[in-house]
Order: sequence, then C-alpha cells, then structure tokens
Amino acid sequence: MYLKKHLRTHTNEKPFACDTCNKEFSLKDYLRKHLIIHMTEKRFACDICNKVFSQNSKLMQHLRTHTKEKPFACDVCHKEFFEKRNLNRHLLTKKFYQKLRLKQHFNIHTKEKLNSCDICHKEFSRKSNLIRHLRVHTNEKLFSCDVCHKYFSQKAHLNMHRRTHTDKKPYFCDVCHKDFFSKGEFTKHFRIHTNEKPFSCEICHKDFSQKSNLNVHLRIHTDGKPYSCDVCNKKFSKKINLDVHFRTHTDEKPYSCEVCNKDFSYKSDLDKHFRIHTNEKPFLCEVCCKKFSQKSNLNKHLRTHTNEKPFSCDVCNKVFSHKSNLNKHFRTHTKEKPFSCDECGKRFSRKGNLVAHYRIHSNEKPFSCDVCKKDFSQKSHLDDHFRIHTNERPFSCNVCNKGFSQKSNLNAHLRLHTNVKFFSCDVCNKNFSHKSHLNVHLRTHTNEKPFICDVCNKSFSHKSNLNRHFRSH
Repeated sequence: MYLKKHLRTHTNEKPFACDTCNKEFSLKDYLRKHLIIHMTEKRFACDICNKVFSQNSKLMQHLRTHTKEKPFACDVCHKEFFEKRNLNRHLLTKKFYQKLRLKQHFNIHTKEKLNSCDICHKEFSRKSNLIRHLRVHTNEKLFSCDVCHKYFSQKAHLNMHRRTHTDKKPYFCDVCHKDFFSKGEFTKHFRIHTNEKPFSCEICHKDFSQKSNLNVHLRIHTDGKPYSCDVCNKKFSKKINLDVHFRTHTDEKPYSCEVCNKDFSYKSDLDKHFRIHTNEKPFLCEVCCKKFSQKSNLNKHLRTHTNEKPFSCDVCNKVFSHKSNLNKHFRTHTKEKPFSCDECGKRFSRKGNLVAHYRIHSNEKPFSCDVCKKDFSQKSHLDDHFRIHTNERPFSCNVCNKGFSQKSNLNAHLRLHTNVKFFSCDVCNKNFSHKSHLNVHLRTHTNEKPFICDVCNKSFSHKSNLNRHFRSH
C-alpha cells in the first residue's frame, strides 16, 4: 500500500476526485480535508467587509483586523497579541533534555561562538552549524534525491527539492484555499488574513508581519547598514551581502563548474560561465532578435537601438552608452595609464592596447587574412589590410569627396586643405604635414641610408633610389 502511494509521487497520479468541484488528489486523506470546504460552505460572514469563512474561529480572528483588538496580553511585559498561540510562543521558555543542548542554545543569547572554521576562521555557536558550513569548502553533498539522484549539501534543501517531483503542497489556507510547500510560507501568508505583526522593533516599537521586513526597517536606526565585516569593517545592508563580501578575504570559491572544474565565489558567476559550455543565450533583443548569454550584454546592446547614452563625463560633459567607455575616456583627462608592460615597462591607458603591445615582444600574429594568408598582430591592422582586396574606401574627405581605405590616410590628406603642418624637424625647424615626410627628411641630417642593394651592398637614403639603382643590375 505504501509503495503504491509512493509511486504516485513519480507518476503524478491523482485517483481521488471531488464530486463537487472535480479537483483531484493523490491521497484519500487530502480529499477528506478538502471536502470540509464544501460541507461548511463558508457559513460565517464578516458584517464589515462581507468576507466569508468556513469556521467561526477564523471569523473571530479576522474581525480583529477591523477592531485592532489584541485580547491576549503577556503578564510580564504586557505585549498584546491577536491570537492565543502567539502569546504562548512569546511566553515559551525553551527546554532541553540534555545539558549540552542547553549550553549550545544559550550561545545564541550570549553571542558566544565556540566553534571556528580552520579554513576561513568563521565562527559558529553550534558544532552542527560548523559541520554544515565545512561542506562549502569540501563541496561535500551527502543527501541524494531518490527520483533524479541530484545531490545536496543540506537535508533541508533536499526536502524542498523533493516537492518538485510530487507537486504536493501539504499546507492549506482555510481562508483563501491557497496551498503552500512549507509551513513557514503558510505561516507568513496567514498573517495577511489576521493582520498579525509578531515582530517588533526594540527601538521605535513598530510592528511587522515578517522578520525580513523588520530587518529592512532596522536599517533606518543603524544608518542603513547593520552588518559589519570583522576584517575590514565595511558595512552592508543585508546579511547575504556581508557573507558574499567575506569571500574576498577568504578567497573562498564554493561554486565549481562540473565541465571544466573552474571555481567561482558567486553562484551567479558560475551560471554565467556555464553558458560558455552550453552556448545558451536566453536573453533576446526584441528589436533585432539577436541573443545574448548575459542580461548585462543585452542591456548594452539595446542602447544601439535607442541611442541612449546614460553615462556622462563630469569634466567635458561628453556622453557614452557604456560605463566602460566613460572610464576609458576619463583617462584622457587624468592622463592615467594603469596598464604596464612587464617586459619593457611601457604604460597604457587601455588594457586592449597593452594586450596588442605584448605581441611586439612575443611576435604573435593571431589575425590572418583569408585571401593572401598574411598574418597580423592586431585585428585593426587586418581590417586595414583587407581593404586592399576589397578596394573598400570607407573614409571620405568632406572637402573633395576623395575616399581612403584608412582613417590615418584621410587625416594626412585633410592637411592638404588646411595647410597644417604638425611635424617639425628638431634640427632645422622645417615643418611637414606627414610624419613619413619628416622621417625621410631627417636622413639628410643623419646621413642614414637604411636601404641596401642585395647585389653590390650599395646603400641609399630613399627606397625609390634603391629601386632605380636595382634596375642597373
């Protein structure tokens, strides 16, 4: 019989149906509980808002939301409650069968933390919590799902996961008939109907229905960041943010890629990385249907359609569509060059320029022309070269409409119209419009002759003179 019941968790079979509303259930007990709804037909109605309830006690609880009546008071501190069970919970003095358990529990009140992690030195009030924490470092997962064999580091996580197979929500609200996976979720939900607020701020005595809301409220009194790092004293508004930050000190990387074994400090980083292996691109541009593996890349891409430029330079007010472009631009004002070459010490304002520069030392040429197979150290050089084959001239002069394959050639050409000569000889102060012309001129002062004939070893200061000479052979 038990096996038969268990098998329904895999088959999702629900053989028990309600004759009134046709809702189906996997167990007869669930059907019996459900039938009470129809038997009572919600006979108890609120005179104020006309809301109806299946039980008179539920109606009484509900009425207190209108009257704000809290009939159950603590004799010690005089705090009042909507329901008797909340008063009982408040009055409860926790009892333990073993002295050790009492001692462990008492650490919660004294804030004493006796159990320390040898790896990251984080402290815990209970040894069981330390053992659970250690699985973060060992990546140990002891608890396995019987259905899909997925492993979990904590039993609670396994129990929550199991419900994805059964689709069973055992906690049922009598007021609105909503189902819940966990008792905690149900308890939080039920306070919507009772307007119960059991969590009180000790500073201003404001009440809250959920502990998380109280924690958010407490930030008003603590300058918004109640959680402080023991190492660097940095403060955070949320406990989870503090935990994540602490990994910067411990270098803890609890999330590991199953494909390449690369480790990550954050689950979100692992998820992003894993898309490299799956080639998954879940983020779709609704304008051009281009797909992206990361939401941030989609957001950046969308600005190409909207022409939005939300990032502004404080110095010159120039606007940019990407924060990274603003950061690069800002270095033109500060003259900052944070990227340094390990080989020669030359510094660069952009990391891309440093990477390109490294190829001078390594002689690496990773960019190859598909037409003539010539190799280049930089992608921009390959693009410039490829226009030789396509005869493309995308750079046009605004004055005479002459086209050029390279931007540098257009800039040099523009000087013919402006008669500007940027390049000056340090020896005789003669000016030139092109850098190459200055270099040729300098040889008249240095008597340098870099072009040598392979036949007779005669040298020349100009390549054109070498070519002319070569014809004599």
